[in-house]
Amino acid sequence: MILMRRFRALILGVFLLACALHIALDLLPKLERRAARPSGEPGCSCAQPAAQAAAPGWAQARGRPGEPPAAASAAGDSGWPNKHTLRILQDFSSDPSSNLTSHSLEKLPPAAEPAEGALRGQDPGAARPRDPAHRPLLRDPGARRSEPPPGPSEDGSLLARLFEHPLYQVAVPPLTEDDVLFNVKSDIRFNPRAAAENPNWPQEGPEDEQPSPTGEAAADAYPNWLRFHIGINRYELYSRHNPAVEALLHDLGVQRITSVAMKSGGTQLKLVMTFQNYGQALFKPMKQTREQETPPDFFYFSDYERHNAEIAAFHLDRILDFRRVPPVAGRTINMTKEIRDVTRDRKLWRTFFISPANNVCFYGECSYYCSTEHALCGKPDQIEGSLAAFLPDLSLAKRKTWRNPWRRSYHKRKKAEWEVDPDYCEEVKQTPPYDSSHRILDIMDMTIFDFLMGNMDRHHYETFEKFGNETFIIHLDNGRGFGKYSHDELSILAPLQQCCRIRKSTYLRLQLLAKEDYKLSLLMAESLRKDRVAPVLYRPHLEALDRRLRVVLRTVRGCVEKDGPRSVVDNDLDPEHRGSTQR
Repeated sequence: MILMRRFRALILGVFLLACALHIALDLLPKLERRAARPSGEPGCSCAQPAAQAAAPGWAQARGRPGEPPAAASAAGDSGWPNKHTLRILQDFSSDPSSNLTSHSLEKLPPAAEPAEGALRGQDPGAARPRDPAHRPLLRDPGARRSEPPPGPSEDGSLLARLFEHPLYQVAVPPLTEDDVLFNVKSDIRFNPRAAAENPNWPQEGPEDEQPSPTGEAAADAYPNWLRFHIGINRYELYSRHNPAVEALLHDLGVQRITSVAMKSGGTQLKLVMTFQNYGQALFKPMKQTREQETPPDFFYFSDYERHNAEIAAFHLDRILDFRRVPPVAGRTINMTKEIRDVTRDRKLWRTFFISPANNVCFYGECSYYCSTEHALCGKPDQIEGSLAAFLPDLSLAKRKTWRNPWRRSYHKRKKAEWEVDPDYCEEVKQTPPYDSSHRILDIMDMTIFDFLMGNMDRHHYETFEKFGNETFIIHLDNGRGFGKYSHDELSILAPLQQCCRIRKSTYLRLQLLAKEDYKLSLLMAESLRKDRVAPVLYRPHLEALDRRLRVVLRTVRGCVEKDGPRSVVDNDLDPEHRGSTQR
């Protein structure tokens, strides 16, 4: 009996000791921050000596007594943030495990040549850098924030002339209540915070939480991300002249970041950023320089995702008039003040450190490339990246994920069925939803879009569940585009070559963009020049767009010569045709 009592006492003592140790470990970061609070001006934590960077912990390395105020102030800008509940984070893919990766790339020296600004034959009013060889890729985040970038209707621009062309004036069919994603009455006011956090949105919020009166209709007072969501319908992600899109691009570049968390799933580190107006965006950091081309021996799933490819994909999608990519903008982020000091993600916060070069770095957690060997480092604490606006939360607008029929095998030796069967398209066209809807034409549009970018990583796509099968497909996750400018991957065109189908509107726009008056590379150059991290694309990538466009047109002409125009070109410009099927 005495031994049993002693054993129970021992067990109780061990339990109490474990509880005390757990509480001490939980309070340690707060105590370290309280001891390290600065008394001087705020500064950059990257000013520490390299010797201190080797200290065991980030908090220790940045908050020791005797440090210069500039070195320690970033540590005390804000204590460890309290835990809070974010709204359900919207994922850009419901099948994150399908995106494989393996190898990393060595960093190459910066390019000595700019991208779109150096193209010959640009609009004469375009501003050019004095010395392209020394144009920085990372810019001061405070620059160019005084006013929004000009819209596509800027006077005298090539883009303005393009968007005024009759091919870019074709109207979508009249919208019914079933054709819009959200039925919003003009006399109802929404609380933006409730719309971002409450799964029962849309609903009316308390009067004291509404935006200040502006004399405008209620919908006009919504934040731009909410106006973008409200504008989604069966036929388009946003309309051609929706002012909320340009305003949202501006917001992505300047809105104050209030919270940061790691995105769950996926193979590479991505961050979910929440802004002061309760909007959210997916941040992909810069991992490679613009001129760094994917090595020829790398598999399509072995490359890093490129932040500038996400930006360029949005602009290309809009110029092609698909409008199926959510708005994406570039931004230079202060890793200390806009990520580390505002994150509630303890796992992310613990991965920050100072490199031997006195740069702020972090690596986060992900399936691949999340270690000190593959850390993301600032210069000294500035890092460039892309911010893609979130689509409506899945609790508000469910999306269906579809396996791409021409998905690659993601294997080093095996080939997919479409690579060995030249009649594969006939099998696809007998399978729903490709047997009776416009979906096969959407796949052709996506194929052309991917070929122009050189994107081989289109394993899945998504649609809004509300609209069933009669709706557009969303072009998400374009980070593996624009990897090679010296090689055209013809296998991407396999769907177009095997099916020999294309929309008339798409075919006519491609022919228009191949003309000198509306050259695709010049249109992309002008559109990308507005981004805050311009130059976005390396010049050879822009030249590759024109070359690949000619390849697409040759492929379609070959189909027409073989099967005839009636069999190949679907006349979606006919009003009766557009009334029965999507444009």
